[in-house]
Amino acid sequence: MSFPDDQLTCDDFLGGRVRLYQPKHGYRAGVDPVLLAAAVPAISGQRVLEFGCGSGPASLCLGARVAGLSLAGVELQAEYAELAQRNAANNDTAFEVVNADLRALPADIRNRQFDHVIMNPPYYDRSASSKALDDGRDTGRGGDTPLADWITIGAKRLAPKGYLTMIQRIDRLPESLAAAHQCLGSLVVRPIAARLNREPSLFILQARKNGRAAFRLSPPFIMHDGLEHSSDRDDYNNMATEILRFSGTLPVTI
Repeated sequence: MSFPDDQLTCDDFLGGRVRLYQPKHGYRAGVDPVLLAAAVPAISGQRVLEFGCGSGPASLCLGARVAGLSLAGVELQAEYAELAQRNAANNDTAFEVVNADLRALPADIRNRQFDHVIMNPPYYDRSASSKALDDGRDTGRGGDTPLADWITIGAKRLAPKGYLTMIQRIDRLPESLAAAHQCLGSLVVRPIAARLNREPSLFILQARKNGRAAFRLSPPFIMHDGLEHSSDRDDYNNMATEILRFSGTLPVTI
């Protein structure tokens, strides 16, 4: 099954460097996968695996920033996996997309190691939240795979000293840290807040396989100038603008 063309929009990311078809009704990417891509410390020639790649925004934005990566993605929903492949072709980016449950990965993925595993898991614990009306949106927002499984399965796919990078809601930080401490080291968290006077709503977690460094909490990344939104125009600060429009990086450790 695939999305009919009249049910899709074509949206610009990174100032138009990446153009993505997305469903009008269903899971639609915002700035979060762009922030995730900006936080991955990848270099040309490395192997990257994304869990829950959706229509491909994080991997394709990462590929636009860092040339020469070997990109692979796993997506549970067949129509989104097909859309990710279409988006990769339209952006002239080599991106291997596998339609599978991350808890039942095909042998080809299980037998490989990656320098980076990246993920933007569903933000809501399905046992404590309401189901969305659209199935695709519901799976993107909640799903039925525990957050700990995303992290532990991702850690197994990492090569020694490989990085796991994840973006998630701030209220799920305790369970994320608990899971990551079981299988990874050198954990770093960078909170993300809309403004200086707001509590962080998201965080980036980065960890290394066989890492030995102590846990670090970096200063929050602030997205907007000013203490409140004062006009119809966006008021992203310079760093956020560089990330969202021009493929800038988002350092996790500073």
